[in-house]
Amino acid sequence: MLDIATAYNKYQFLGNEFLTWIWFLIENDHSVSALLNSKDAVTLEVGNSIVLENNLGDKSKEKISIKGDQAGLEEGTTALKKGAFVTQINLICKINEDEYKFTIKGDSFNITGLKTPKTDLSHNEDELEGLVVEKSFFCFKIFSIIDTLFLNYIEQRASDEWNHKGLQDIKNWIGSF
Repeated sequence: MLDIATAYNKYQFLGNEFLTWIWFLIENDHSVSALLNSKDAVTLEVGNSIVLENNLGDKSKEKISIKGDQAGLEEGTTALKKGAFVTQINLICKINEDEYKFTIKGDSFNITGLKTPKTDLSHNEDELEGLVVEKSFFCFKIFSIIDTLFLNYIEQRASDEWNHKGLQDIKNWIGSF
C-alpha cells in the first residue's frame, strides 16, 4: 500500500491533465450536461485567469499566467503546443439560470474564490439558518459537478480507447492552434 506522500507524488499529474481536459471540453463545445447525465443545462467557460506549467528537461519549470477579463489565450495555446499543462483555471459554471465562479488548482483540487448565486439577504434572524443551508447547497452543487467530471475523466483516461481516441482528440485540438 502506498503512503499518502508517495501516492500524491506519483499521481499529481492527473489533476493538471484533468484541468487541461476541461479546457479542451470548453473549447470544443462538448456538452457538460451530457457528461454529468444532468437534466439541468450545465455549461462551463474559462473565466478570467488560467495558469499553465511546462516541465523543462533540466528540472526547471516554465510558468505562464494569463489574467484579465478580456485576456487572450494565445500564450496559453502556445504553451500547450510546447507541452504545458493547465495547473490552475478560473471557471464560470452556469446551471440553468444560476452562475458560479471559482478557481480550481490541479495539484490539490482546491476550489478557491467560489462565488455562488445571490441569495435573498433579508434581515430576519429566523431566516439565517435557511440562508446558510442554501449557500451550502450551492457549494455542494459545484463540488458534485467537479467530482462527476473528474470521475468521467478518470474513466476515459483508464479506458483502452484513451490512447486512440481521447488523447488523440486533445492532440488534434492543440495542433489546430
